[in-house]
Amino acid sequence: MTDNNGQWERELIAKLATAALNEQRRARRWGIFFKLLTFAYVTLILVHGGRLEGPRRDRQRRQKHTAMVEVNGIIAPGQPMRAPTSVTAALQAAFKDKNTQGVVVRINSPGGSPVQAQTIYDEMRRLRKKYPDIPLYAVVEDVCASGGYFVAVGADRIYVAKASVVGSIGVLMNGFGFTGLMEKLGVERRLITAGENKGMLDPFSPVDGEATWSTPSS
Repeated sequence: MTDNNGQWERELIAKLATAALNEQRRARRWGIFFKLLTFAYVTLILVHGGRLEGPRRDRQRRQKHTAMVEVNGIIAPGQPMRAPTSVTAALQAAFKDKNTQGVVVRINSPGGSPVQAQTIYDEMRRLRKKYPDIPLYAVVEDVCASGGYFVAVGADRIYVAKASVVGSIGVLMNGFGFTGLMEKLGVERRLITAGENKGMLDPFSPVDGEATWSTPSS
């Protein structure tokens, strides 16, 4: 009787263990299945979303728009977003786009190299003449002085805020004069030059009225 009971218990334990193992295997299979299903779903969304994003971007490019080119900081060669090569390249791309309805040059610059500023100005005038149907406007932020204003006058119109600083147009030369002191000391200045205005900054010579430069009032 005892042997029969022991045999029956061993068989029951074996059946329960087998059932538990089978249940664990089924749970693992279902877990793997759901993980694969989730991965496939995420992949489908990414692929489908990428296909939709491409046409959306193309539609945005085809829409009419106003292009904006920034001139920010000191105008000098080798400066990102300020060098004439960067600004002129942006201007060319803006005017070349068939969907550009207008171009805005946003300026926040104290100036810089007059040569580099003229390069941008000349390109603005050239593109404006080449694309007569695309207006060109300059918008001033905080500062638009010297070379910055040189760039701005290449636009059809200039828009400024009431607090914007605009000015400092032209060239300023500083120096000292000692002619009165020389007269008191009995010293005579003898200066030989090869040109009419070669010695205009000589501090020991009187100021020549014709060589004095002034900025015309606007």
